[in-house]
Amino acid sequence: MESFSEHYESMCAAVQKHLIGIDMALIEQAVAYASDKHKDQKRKDGSPYIIHPLAVAEIVAEMGLDMDAVLGALLHDCIEDTDASHDDIAKRFGSTVAELVEGVTKLTRANFSSTEQAQMENLRKMFMAMSKDIRVVLIKIADRLHNMRTMQYQSPAKQVSKCRETMDIYAPLAHRLGMQKIKWELEDISLRYLDPEAYAQIMAYLKAHEEQDEAFMNAIQERVTTRLQKVGISNKTYGRIKHVYSIYRKMVTQNKSLSELYDLYAFRVLVDNIPNCYNVLGHIHDLFNLVPGRFKDYISTPKPNMYQSLHTTVIGTQGIPFEVQIRTWEMHETAEYGIAAHWKYKQGGEGSNEKDFEWVRRLLESQQDTDAEDYVNSLKIDMFDDEVFVFTPKGKIVSLPAGSTPIDFAYAIHSGVGNTMVGAKVMGRITTIDTPLQNGDIVEIITSKSAKGPSRDWLNICKSNQARTKIKQWFKKEKREENVAHGRSSFEAEMRRVGLPLSITIDPEVGPQLLKKLSFDNWEDMYAAIGYGGLTALKAVGRIRDDINRAIKVQTNEKVLANPVKTDPSKKNRHAVGGVIVEDMDSIMIKFAKCCTPVPGDDIIGFITKGFGVSIHRCDCPNAAHRDEPIQAARWVRVHWANQADQPFDTTLELECRTRDGLLLDVATTMTAARVRLKELNGKDLPDGKSVFTVRFEVKNVQELESIRGKLLNIRDVLSSRRGQN
Repeated sequence: MESFSEHYESMCAAVQKHLIGIDMALIEQAVAYASDKHKDQKRKDGSPYIIHPLAVAEIVAEMGLDMDAVLGALLHDCIEDTDASHDDIAKRFGSTVAELVEGVTKLTRANFSSTEQAQMENLRKMFMAMSKDIRVVLIKIADRLHNMRTMQYQSPAKQVSKCRETMDIYAPLAHRLGMQKIKWELEDISLRYLDPEAYAQIMAYLKAHEEQDEAFMNAIQERVTTRLQKVGISNKTYGRIKHVYSIYRKMVTQNKSLSELYDLYAFRVLVDNIPNCYNVLGHIHDLFNLVPGRFKDYISTPKPNMYQSLHTTVIGTQGIPFEVQIRTWEMHETAEYGIAAHWKYKQGGEGSNEKDFEWVRRLLESQQDTDAEDYVNSLKIDMFDDEVFVFTPKGKIVSLPAGSTPIDFAYAIHSGVGNTMVGAKVMGRITTIDTPLQNGDIVEIITSKSAKGPSRDWLNICKSNQARTKIKQWFKKEKREENVAHGRSSFEAEMRRVGLPLSITIDPEVGPQLLKKLSFDNWEDMYAAIGYGGLTALKAVGRIRDDINRAIKVQTNEKVLANPVKTDPSKKNRHAVGGVIVEDMDSIMIKFAKCCTPVPGDDIIGFITKGFGVSIHRCDCPNAAHRDEPIQAARWVRVHWANQADQPFDTTLELECRTRDGLLLDVATTMTAARVRLKELNGKDLPDGKSVFTVRFEVKNVQELESIRGKLLNIRDVLSSRRGQN
């Protein structure tokens, strides 16, 4: 169990080390206040709760934040978990501290949900808080870091959910804020619980090679230090093994085992000024062989998170490649703690360069008219992916996600430039608008006042969330009628593809429930959203597919109970052929249509074929949809089922499933358990991780069919079913 005194002394030491001229008396008052408010609370390990605020305050102090931030960290759970109020904290410690505590409380209350819609709303709150006072989010990151350090006391389910949330949100956020040291620790702890086997394997490998690795790094360090001292460059040089999650990613992305990975080493050289950074680079390339294409200059073109350094990869005398990062001491401080290292507050809480938070405003703007799942996914790209640095013709640097195209560049300049773009030049040569841009490219956008606006295809070409959002906004504003028509067409095509009836959307009982599930007030708005790209037809149908299948099942059961299969006494069974009576016709050949495989209990209709008697269809069969048209009406006849309950009928179900091993066996086992005669079972994989299974079997009536359909839909990873159509 952790002790109060140990954490208190450690926190005080961090405050005195990193905050010059700090008022320790005020710190002691905040500790006493928080201790009193949390006195009846315990941590999961049984230790006093106050240990957590002390640890968070220590992390905040190590970031180099100010007095108010440290006080806010000490009190950050008081409003949330105790009877402390905003006014009481403001009276004792100032309004700024109270605002920080309340800001962290709002973020804590907005626990991340598993649904994309709720997650997007929580991210919006995070960015709103960040745009007002970055310290709120920095305290929240410190809070998460300490909780991760004590994750061993949580339940296994909680460990997995919290670690996934950390990998999805907090690690990318720390990266975007330039806080590499904290990002690495969050990733390593998360990996320990998300893939414990791989984590243990990597740790065991590193421990087994510890002496060998240390000898290699000491040799390189000594060689570099000796050379730089000889030429009079003051430096600190040290080596390290890349962090565990970085190694794990290399294993996964390169599909290699640990023993096959060589670039596990990284060295840092810290010097006093920028000219010496470039001087050191020359000496490194003189001492070791350069790996071509692995040099990056983040000093002249810093990353958006303010990271600056020279990166080069070289090969030593042992043939082992390693990375060397060269930076000044100030750059190193920024690389460790990012924006926190530069965040200096004046009295009243002001002080920061607005450009530092341009990306926060862009992320807030990009939520408008964006499907929640798309937003969350693209957010990870905007926050986490590598950047590409390109130039305007006037030499202004523009940072874009790796893989960006001239479309992304145009919208990064201005939405008006993107909306009137008709072409692009890269390095002075006309190029296609889907050409991936490379570091150092000079890009010129060709515009025209007569341009008709962006194309829908651009949504599939552009890489950045910013460009995609602005294109969608243009379509929403300019093309309402076209969007509705385009969206309706896409939605109906998708409904037909998965075998769902379009009529269900106008059902007065079912339709409103479907719209509520889709978060729209009416179908026209939903069609418009699909039209301008705020939602895809695939996702729209996917969200309501299960609801439609359930509604159809309920309606079918109600129809069967209300209208059981009956035989008209005036009709003699001598008129029945194959279990069906054709009105006004006697002894005529019939066949059951393979396109819809009707069974007793289905509403049916007959079609007089040329030379093959009467073909029996379900009334809702697509091939019977035009039976009232004059050219066909005379060939459609009324039919009904005879009372022959024991006669089996062939029918077919198509199952849409998520692809997984053993699914085909599960389907076969379910059919066997239902004591159904299975006549055909096959499947095929689709490119999107889905599969389609076709099941042909015998049933006596529609009640038995629906019972079997229900059993199949209960199988894990079976998403939907439809009556087979050939």
